[in-house]
Amino acid sequence: MTDNQLRAIAKKIRVHVLKMILDSKSSHIGSALSIVEILVTLYFKILNTDPANIDDPDRDKFILSKAHGSASLYAILAEKKFFSLDILKKYFVNGGILPGHLDKLPVPGIEFSTGSLGHGLGVGIGMAIANKQSCLKGRIFVLIGDGECNEGSIWEGVMLAAHLKLDNLTVIIDYNKIQSFGRTNEVINQEPVIDKWKSFGWDTIEVNGHDFNELINAFNKKQTNSKVIIAHTIKGKGISFMENKLEWHYKSPSESEYKTALQELEIDDQ
Repeated sequence: MTDNQLRAIAKKIRVHVLKMILDSKSSHIGSALSIVEILVTLYFKILNTDPANIDDPDRDKFILSKAHGSASLYAILAEKKFFSLDILKKYFVNGGILPGHLDKLPVPGIEFSTGSLGHGLGVGIGMAIANKQSCLKGRIFVLIGDGECNEGSIWEGVMLAAHLKLDNLTVIIDYNKIQSFGRTNEVINQEPVIDKWKSFGWDTIEVNGHDFNELINAFNKKQTNSKVIIAHTIKGKGISFMENKLEWHYKSPSESEYKTALQELEIDDQ
């Protein structure tokens, strides 16, 4: 799949996300838009997953620990045919099966129910250990938020994974530098991020989280221990008036803002 094809998919995902959040009058659109290229890379270039065989014991597993970005993951799963695109119309509404945070039970392709921050990495470590013990080929990928790294449970996991040399585990940090109530490094300064993870023994890579080539190379780089990819991203990426704006952590678009966003994406009104 070429870079242009991946970009076209990313545009589709952004359109889905805009419509889902508009119709449900929900929030977290900025958090969903910052991870689009990461998810497109994973699901269309990296992960060994098959919607026709979702329980394959050797499959790769992905955990979205920052579950408030769920709209993008649902859109990806629909485009990968884990379920019908029509299901996206039931996002975050009464009677729907796609909650605002992730629920494994009703949604095909979700590996673990997440929402409370700081839990996904520990679960991913458990999955990586289980695969090692069972001699399974599947790799584990966990996407966490930069604000989520305020959680102590993240650093417990960081220590354990490196100690156990879990070379079947990759963590991606969505480093968009904005969390719910402020700039990430004003809330708790995390810099130098890469040095912190490196000091625990992790294989570390920094990338532009919106550049497909950089992401693909980072995912494919051979690892000798647990790997962290620090993906520098932009909250609200793709929509100029949402980019790098704190308010779009919670704000939902109006009809006029939705139409403007579609114009920026060069899409006719949906």
